Amino acid sequence: MIDAKLPLPPQRAPEQELPTILYVDDEANALKYFQRAIAPMAEVLTATSVEEGKRILDEHGGRIAVLVSDQRMPGAYGNALLSYAWDRHPHIVRILTTAYSELEHTVEAVNQGQIHRYIQKPWDIAALRMELKQALDLAQLRNEHAQLLREKLLVRQRQAIANRIGSLYLLCASLAGPEQQLPVEAYLSAALTAGVTPPEPDWLTMDHADLVSSEAFRSTAFAAAVRQQLDKLERDHPGPGVEQAFEMLQPVFGEALQDRGGTALFLESRLLTEFLETPTGTPVSAVHAFWLASLLWLARRGWSLHLSSSEHGLQGRLVQAEPALKPDHLAAWIEQF
Repeated sequence: MIDAKLPLPPQRAPEQELPTILYVDDEANALKYFQRAIAPMAEVLTATSVEEGKRILDEHGGRIAVLVSDQRMPGAYGNALLSYAWDRHPHIVRILTTAYSELEHTVEAVNQGQIHRYIQKPWDIAALRMELKQALDLAQLRNEHAQLLREKLLVRQRQAIANRIGSLYLLCASLAGPEQQLPVEAYLSAALTAGVTPPEPDWLTMDHADLVSSEAFRSTAFAAAVRQQLDKLERDHPGPGVEQAFEMLQPVFGEALQDRGGTALFLESRLLTEFLETPTGTPVSAVHAFWLASLLWLARRGWSLHLSSSEHGLQGRLVQAEPALKPDHLAAWIEQF
C-alpha cells in the first residue's frame, strides 16, 4: 500500500525545463501516485502495458530521460520493455520496480545491462524521489557526454577532410609538376556541388597513430591508382585537344554519365567525392581514381571541368583552367568543407 499523504518534493524554478520520465504499470493507483510524487521534478508520461510503453518510446524516445517499468504486467514482463529501450534508446536510464521477489529476471536484466536500478514495492516516497533524482542526474551526464562526443566527432571530421584535401594537393602536384596548373579547385568545386558527407568515424575505434597510418596507406594507394590511370590516358590520348574528354569518361562511368554533346550529366555524385568522404579503411574505387586522372589530363592542357547542379544530376562543361592554386586559395577551399 502506498501512503496517499505524500510529502512535497523540492520545487523547481519555473523557467527550468523539466526532464521526462516514462512510467509503465498496469495498476491505475500506482500510476496516479507515481505521477503525484514525481510530477514536480519531471514531466511524467505513463503507459499501462509493455506494448503501449514501446509505442511511447518510439514516438518520444529522444526526449525521455528515465524509464521506470513494473515487472509483472499482462502480456509481457517489464524487463522485456527495458530490453527494448536498451536496444533502441541506450541513452535512457532504465529502472525496474516490482512488488514480487523475482530475483531471477532481475539479476538477468542487471547482468545484461538492461537496468540501472531495481526498486522494490511498496515505495518509500522520499527514497523513490532520491532514486529518480539520481537517475535524472545520470541521464543529464550521459547527454552532456554524448554532446561532447558529437562536438569531438565534428572536429575530427573537419580535420580528416582538411588532411585529405592537403593530400589531394600533394598528389596533384607530384603528378602534374609544380609548374603545371592543378585540378584541385575543379575537384573541390565538383565535390562541393555534389555535397560531401563527412567520413565515417573510424577514429572512434582507432588510436591516433593507427589512424594516421591508415590514412597514409589509403592516400598512397589512391595516388598509385591515379598515376596508373593518368599514364594510360596520356598513352591513349596524347594530343593537345580536349574535345574527346566526355567520350573518355563515358566507358568508365557507364550509365552514371550521359554524354550530351559538349556537356555531360553525372548521375551518381558519390563517384566524384569518394576520396574525401569514404571511411579510412575503405579503398577508393577505380572510377574515382579515373575521375581525378581525367581532371589532371585536362589541367595539363589548360582546361578544367565545371559542374553545376541540375534537376537530374550534375551538369559538366569544359572551361579554361584557373591560374595556379595559392596557399590562401587552398585554405579558403578547406574552410568551405
